[in-house]
Amino acid sequence: MNKINLMREIREIKTQLSYSKNIGFLFGAGTSCALGIPNITQITEDVEKSLTGDFLKCFTIIKEDLKSASSKPVNIEDILNQVRRIRDITNNREDKNYLNVCGKDAKDLDVEICNKIYKIINDKELMATLDDTKRFFAWLDLQNRDYSKEIFTTNYDLIIEKSLEETTIPYFDGFVGSYEPFFWQDSIDRFVDKNDITKNWIRLWKIHGSLSWFWKKNKATGAYSIVRSGKIGDLKKDNNELVIYPSKDKYDSSRKQPFIAYFDRLKNYLISGELLFIFTGYSFSDQHINDLIFNCLRTNNRLYAIVLFFKDEEVENLYKLSSSYLNLSVFGPTKAIINGQLGEWEFNKDDLKPGESSDSFWDEATNSLLLGDFKKLVNFLILSSGKKDTIEVIANGK
Repeated sequence: MNKINLMREIREIKTQLSYSKNIGFLFGAGTSCALGIPNITQITEDVEKSLTGDFLKCFTIIKEDLKSASSKPVNIEDILNQVRRIRDITNNREDKNYLNVCGKDAKDLDVEICNKIYKIINDKELMATLDDTKRFFAWLDLQNRDYSKEIFTTNYDLIIEKSLEETTIPYFDGFVGSYEPFFWQDSIDRFVDKNDITKNWIRLWKIHGSLSWFWKKNKATGAYSIVRSGKIGDLKKDNNELVIYPSKDKYDSSRKQPFIAYFDRLKNYLISGELLFIFTGYSFSDQHINDLIFNCLRTNNRLYAIVLFFKDEEVENLYKLSSSYLNLSVFGPTKAIINGQLGEWEFNKDDLKPGESSDSFWDEATNSLLLGDFKKLVNFLILSSGKKDTIEVIANGK
């Protein structure tokens, strides 16, 4: 297999980080997993174990039907998607059914699954340390860019919001208001200019929904819109349904819901010109997102994307899809894709300059790259910045 010089590529990353005026990130489940939040497989198992009675019966029927039609493992998002299809075709009615699951049972199961997901993730969040995400955003906040700093994430949890607020770093997610913030599409359809006071605010776009979003029904029109809640006490006391992936066709038709608007934002951002865009914790398992990414890589030759994987098998899987994209570099523990070629890392200590260390990105014991681990990536970014002391002060809220 082709050998790839590790130090050459690490230095290229450092150069890109130092000189790129515009930098963005997409966080996948791996970033939250690194902090102790369960991944989609674990959430699926935990939800199924927690269900009883008719909830478990309907869940099992839907899960088994999906398994019979797919060669891939069925996860909780697949099941929610099917539950919501049943709700749509039955109009939530008790006298209509699909797969022997009536509309009312599908609605109740939808609510129950979302409540279970909320509890599972929220319980883990309470035990998670925010140190690494706080340090990451302290690093990002110090970057002097001519453009707004954009974070896209598929995660539902509130780790990012908590970290930003604990470090008093301003951010914006497309919702406005204070009592029940509502989604305002116009606020994300345009990019801010250099004189805008919010130019350096971090933009946070949660493209699969959030544990703080809820469907709210307009009593006068019957239309649904999405509102964001703050700190939530007892979820069961909230009469509105939780909004997590995938989207439901319940919203005021005069406004795009966040899911669609966020995807538009991602597309427009990736084709907007010169841009360094980094994927971390994202496994490229969502075909909808993948199609958008690859289309933008073809369209914008000034877009340079870096993908950081935790496992080599993810590198090999992506190679089958991405070998023609020369503006995409993929880094795994022992394998990589550079200039469209799949290869293995080659590390030689003699390549290090006097005083230079590889400890922040290379594990000599296993001969593997560490940057697929979000915690290790944060440490690498901070050490590479030369602003470690300042970043630690910001992260500690001092």
